[in-house]
Amino acid sequence: MISGQRDGKAEIQGLDYHPATPYDLDLEILSVSTLRHRVGSDELQSTHRYAFYQLVCVTHGHCTHMVDFTPIRCGPGSFVAIKPGQVHSFGPEEDWDGCMILFRPEFLLSSPTAVSDLQLVTGLGSLQEHMSLSESHLQIVTKTIAQMEIDGQLYASAADVNALLRYQLYALLLRLSISQETQEPQSSSAPRSLRRFRQFQQLVESKFTKWHQVATYARALGCSEKSLTRATSEVAGLNAKALIAARISLEAKRLLAHTALSVSSIGESLGYYETTNYIKFFKREVGCTPTEFRRRQRG
Repeated sequence: MISGQRDGKAEIQGLDYHPATPYDLDLEILSVSTLRHRVGSDELQSTHRYAFYQLVCVTHGHCTHMVDFTPIRCGPGSFVAIKPGQVHSFGPEEDWDGCMILFRPEFLLSSPTAVSDLQLVTGLGSLQEHMSLSESHLQIVTKTIAQMEIDGQLYASAADVNALLRYQLYALLLRLSISQETQEPQSSSAPRSLRRFRQFQQLVESKFTKWHQVATYARALGCSEKSLTRATSEVAGLNAKALIAARISLEAKRLLAHTALSVSSIGESLGYYETTNYIKFFKREVGCTPTEFRRRQRG
């Protein structure tokens, strides 16, 4: 099961992966109805920031997930992937159900081949936030998840069961990745551009609160600013500067909407030590001041 702790300065609740005793595996499978019964509807509808991956496959009914301020309307066959650090709530609806897979980020990294596998099946972000599975794919996915749940109860060492679940998860993610590719137009991006873009994504995710300039990322990646921007434009349709700004502004919106931190404190946490510079940046990217954005979110 999952549990959380509140920061004394923040209203948003951070949730870590902590299975209920005696379950000691690094991946847990449960139904949404089971989770609702455990924590209550009010808690389920609250906004949380996860320190783990959460994959939700809707099997019955309709619901609206909120992921980073974006409503995702779901019905049977919807597959939602919530990644560590994202802000999410299950929405107000209660007449729906589905199956969930929860696992720590390091669960994928503990395999000798996991680095390449992780880049292959998730690309640290390439898996869509929301997919609509066909009826045949939904059956395969739900059967796979059901088998994983059964295997999680095997009477064997935790290391062996974790390994079994890990490779079942790889297979599931790879199947979803293939399904995603068949639903999308084939990318015209060159493999080198795609590889550089993914490296840039990872670096932005770990450094965006400190590094704001394209030149800093280009040096770290061993390429020119021009080639980095070309890669991001080919793959994402945006230049590198815009992607950095988007990640900073997203984190700013999360903190403004879900914490009680002051505007100046949020600016400092994102690398803006002059509040006026932070407000100017936010207004340029979002179209309003941080205070106005917070007021609208809480209105």
